[in-house]
Amino acid sequence: MATVGFNIKVERLRRKLSQAKLAEMANVVSDSIQKIEGGKQTPSCLVLYDIAKALDVPLDTFYKDI
Repeated sequence: MATVGFNIKVERLRRKLSQAKLAEMANVVSDSIQKIEGGKQTPSCLVLYDIAKALDVPLDTFYKDI
């Protein structure tokens, strides 16, 4: 899951968003974004969908290089 978290971070930074702002946009706790990006938490499918929607990217963007 570290690769998924890294890809989320890349997309978040590409849009110049803080973890807190992304969390707000995706309706998740900002601590969760930090843990997901750090590979310490496995996001549910629903959370991944909400993050992808907030970042306006296809869900498979997070799975490239896997």
